Amino acid sequence: QVQLVESGGGLVQPGGSLRLSCTASGSIRSIYHMRWYRQVPGKQRELVAVIRSGGSIDYDDSVKGRFTISRDNAKNTVYLQMNNLTPEDTAVYYCNALMAADMAVIATNYWGQGTQVTVSL
Repeated sequence: QVQLVESGGGLVQPGGSLRLSCTASGSIRSIYHMRWYRQVPGKQRELVAVIRSGGSIDYDDSVKGRFTISRDNAKNTVYLQMNNLTPEDTAVYYCNALMAADMAVIATNYWGQGTQVTVSL
């Protein structure tokens, strides 16, 4: 069974930093795009950052210069380093990955369970 498991959320003061991790496990043949989304109650889930299999990266304008996405292909893991956090970054953060499982014909989008990030005094 292929799954994504996130970790690293928590409570941090404004200006602080957190590092989120998301590891894919199971019988995986290939991992393509890996993304981080976030969602606050009452709003749509929004894309924060994406790192593609070729290594290209894009960020939402609201996090450029503060957040860094990276991946360790040997560990099937994607990271989100978040610096200079503000209360507006408070949300549940979700990992998303386009992956092909062993024996699968096509790649499928998988989601992690989400991890809460709260920025507050």
